[in-house]
Amino acid sequence: MLTGEIRNQVDRIWNEFATGGLSNPLEVIEQITYLLFLKRLDDLQTLEESKAARLGKPIERRVFPEGKDPKGRSYEDLRWSRFKNFAPAEMFEVIGEHVFPFLRNIGGDGSTYAHHMKDARFTIPKASLLAKVVDMIDHIPMEERDTKGDLYEYMLGKIASAGRNGQFRTPRHIIQLMVVLTTPTAKDVICDPASGTCGFLVAAGEYLRDLHPEILRDKALRKHFHEGMFHGFDFDNTMLRIGSMNMQLHGVENPDIRYRDSLGQDHAGEEEKYTLVLANPPFAGSLDYENCSKDLLQVVKTKKTELLFMILFLRLLKPGGRAAVIVPDGVLFGSSKAHKELRRLLVEEQKLDAVISLPGGVFKPYAGVSTAILLLTKTNSGGTEHVWFYDVAADGWSLDDKRTPLLPTEKLGSVPRESLSVEEHVKNNLPDLLARWSQRDGSEKGNARTAQSFCVPKADIAAQGYDLSLNRYKEVVHEVVAHKPPKEIIASLAELEKEIVLGMKELEEMLK
Repeated sequence: MLTGEIRNQVDRIWNEFATGGLSNPLEVIEQITYLLFLKRLDDLQTLEESKAARLGKPIERRVFPEGKDPKGRSYEDLRWSRFKNFAPAEMFEVIGEHVFPFLRNIGGDGSTYAHHMKDARFTIPKASLLAKVVDMIDHIPMEERDTKGDLYEYMLGKIASAGRNGQFRTPRHIIQLMVVLTTPTAKDVICDPASGTCGFLVAAGEYLRDLHPEILRDKALRKHFHEGMFHGFDFDNTMLRIGSMNMQLHGVENPDIRYRDSLGQDHAGEEEKYTLVLANPPFAGSLDYENCSKDLLQVVKTKKTELLFMILFLRLLKPGGRAAVIVPDGVLFGSSKAHKELRRLLVEEQKLDAVISLPGGVFKPYAGVSTAILLLTKTNSGGTEHVWFYDVAADGWSLDDKRTPLLPTEKLGSVPRESLSVEEHVKNNLPDLLARWSQRDGSEKGNARTAQSFCVPKADIAAQGYDLSLNRYKEVVHEVVAHKPPKEIIASLAELEKEIVLGMKELEEMLK
């Protein structure tokens, strides 16, 4: 957990960036990312030096070469442990003139982080600001994975406006809910084809560390965890850098985070490669047919990105693989031929497990769009007997632009540290959702459609043209009002009239 002091430090640095002329939060995080990467490189070399000294052998893998760079500066001066002690002006000159050119050309450790640094630009405007940021990072206990991860997540939370191409940040508690619903295993191969800051992949990694600690004790599982489990695609290089660093700071050494237009022509070799897809793809509207993969268009002829992403997910999954994805409500009830065909495919040819309706304010202040979580299993042979619906009315935070917590921290999220009372459930439905999800093939099947969750047989869904909107099936309880016969009502009115007349007479007597 981050201390209040560390949060205050980050807030002060953020204000310094704004004062210094860097007001774009993505650019601020990008500059901090470069510095975190430089510190990591120095830590790697220090580790290699300690290992060589212990074994009495030469250093096997040098990050920083011996000698001088093309501009005549010793490579040793480019190390975090050296330049952090320089005066601000000298530090500014060394980082701008020597460190960043080195960073752009580094083959590094062969990791995705090194790959994404090739376009690195140094845009911190003042030596004094640079010195403050370096000092802040240096004084945070970065050897602790939780602290590093929480620090980065706190900074990412400061991205307060929607990005390009419909990107916006998925709330962390919704990501964690989706991870818990899909129960990742130590052998899963996980993909997010619209990875952004890699929030889904990070949350899956943390889930596995907590529930499957054997993953880091077994040599083969550990190698799979660090090098084969996590795959993220994005076509925004800034997001790739930020996402890669987010994974590294959460303790994943070399995930596959790379540039790819997921809906583009080139996804050969990706079909049926993954066992779990977790995603919140962009719903930004339409694409040109020219730029879109023809084999996706053959399934549903549309320009709607949300529909094409759903077809892509089915392509990427191995048979038996599962997915939890966020879709705009239009996917559930859209009346176009493409919308209906997609829903028919999900219900008839795959196994659609659940539709979880989210409240309209979940993505505020970024967007007010109404959304749902779809949970499905790829079978290519059907298997949908019934679909489980859950109506989330509250997720623990206010549904306005401020999104303030409605409960103490220990009672928020889908797996809170303390249990919730009936009154508190009204403010946070997520723990109840998880409890009911585990009973979706049991007691939940007996729920009336007036309940918060219920099951709908496949035949009923087919009869409704494969409409998947919860309101299509939810029944509203109407209050039963007993009506009196007209004669009784007239008699009551007559009695009331008598009482009024008597009351008026009594009032006249009193006034005399």
